[in-house]
Amino acid sequence: MMNNNHYVSEPFPHRWSPKTRIPDLSSVDRPREKLIAKGGAALCDAELLSILLGSGTKKLSVLDLSSTILSAVQGNLASVDVQTLLKIHGVGRAKACQLVAAMELGRRHLSRKRGVIRDAEDAIPYLSAIRAEKQEHFVCLSLNGANEVLATRVVTVGLLDSNQVHPREVYADPITDRAASILCAHNHPSGTLEASPEDLAMTRRLVKAGEVLGIRVLDHLIVTKDGFLSLKQTGQL
Repeated sequence: MMNNNHYVSEPFPHRWSPKTRIPDLSSVDRPREKLIAKGGAALCDAELLSILLGSGTKKLSVLDLSSTILSAVQGNLASVDVQTLLKIHGVGRAKACQLVAAMELGRRHLSRKRGVIRDAEDAIPYLSAIRAEKQEHFVCLSLNGANEVLATRVVTVGLLDSNQVHPREVYADPITDRAASILCAHNHPSGTLEASPEDLAMTRRLVKAGEVLGIRVLDHLIVTKDGFLSLKQTGQL
């Protein structure tokens, strides 16, 4: 989905209300089971927090407690301290220390901040290596639910002006990455910034395959050394 030429992260589907208890959920919707099956990127903040907390209180389910904490800190857990958490009803010393320790551990081991793809221009730095190539290169960016780049890969290398791409090859690695979406791109060695009928047909195949797999195609870019074309922005996707 696009809004003012910006890519918008689709909200994670919530099949529970704040009052819902974990046993009330189907096995596929329980946070721990979902984490195992789909990876952390598939969970919303409250679901991830519920796993860290482990349990709620007599009056609050763990999901309700998670929502309460996120609301109290306005979604900013990264810099919260123990004393702030202790002021929240339902949070004791053990849970407060557990959350602060988890945030600090994540901060220490985050080797680099992932790039976020908000619009087509944000993707261009990831495609610099192929813009002047004399053969067509097809590139796929794997993105998580927040449109953060998980990986960038050259899927295929073709001839001077053609490149045969199969959805199987495109989606193989994003599936392993637990990607929520992908952004595709290929270069036109001719320098022409126009989508060919073959480009459009290939894009439709990728979109259709992505719908089956649950991995949406965020955009398909055509790049040259002098510019780029976004199929999303031009209404061709």
